[in-house]
Amino acid sequence: MLQTLKETVSWLKPQIPEGTKTGIILGTGLGDLVNNITDKKEIPYEAIPHFPVSTVAGHKGKLITGKLGGKPILAMQGRFHFYEGYSMKEVTYPVRVMQLLGFEYLFVSNAAGGMNGSFQVGDIMLIEDHINLFPEHPLRGKNHGELGERFPDMSEAYNKKLRQLATDIAGKHNIKLQYGIYVGTQGPTFETPAEYHYFKIIGGDAVGMSTVPEVIVARHGGMKVLAFSIITDLGVYGKIVEVSHEEVQAAAKIAQPKMAFIMEEIIKQL
Repeated sequence: MLQTLKETVSWLKPQIPEGTKTGIILGTGLGDLVNNITDKKEIPYEAIPHFPVSTVAGHKGKLITGKLGGKPILAMQGRFHFYEGYSMKEVTYPVRVMQLLGFEYLFVSNAAGGMNGSFQVGDIMLIEDHINLFPEHPLRGKNHGELGERFPDMSEAYNKKLRQLATDIAGKHNIKLQYGIYVGTQGPTFETPAEYHYFKIIGGDAVGMSTVPEVIVARHGGMKVLAFSIITDLGVYGKIVEVSHEEVQAAAKIAQPKMAFIMEEIIKQL
């Protein structure tokens, strides 16, 4: 793993603008944030040595380099999921690459089902913490000391200072933010009403099929993390309706400009 990581990093490094410290992972239907990036260069995943390839609609499969908020960034337009058949090492491979490139910050977004009764479709939820229900842990197996310690602390998986910045920016610009706990599951089925109910009982406010593995690996590697969920469907008793992947993508696209604005304003201050 270390050797393949180093080969990927060696290939990518000359193509990443000097001083890049922030990586962004864009979830289902949220890839349009790249329209805000200036001095843009696109790198297809297929061209990158040892990089996985996105197989899900709404995930275009490109690395985008350039500037957001006047700062150099690297954005993933499309991520990898455990349900696609990838191992956790493959799902989190890009985060390891960012770590070895010296990145300090990781911004993550996803589309999620909301279980909180105050949520509405199109809401933006700032993730305060998560519950990991994936059947495999991304740090399972041999621990490489140069990547992180064996038993990383997760008491602050989502950075408090970045969350406060997001709250301040949203308040200043009258952007409604929800707050809550994200439950990560393997998918690919959407949840049954009983599962939604269970996830709410154990403390969840939103549920999705990504984010948690990437955040764990980012924290293992010492990166500071900020993450948002776009609420694209509701798992609230009495409001549950049949949902499709296409509807999730459509709902995400409507909400994403506000999320993108918050991200850009934070990056300006990093």
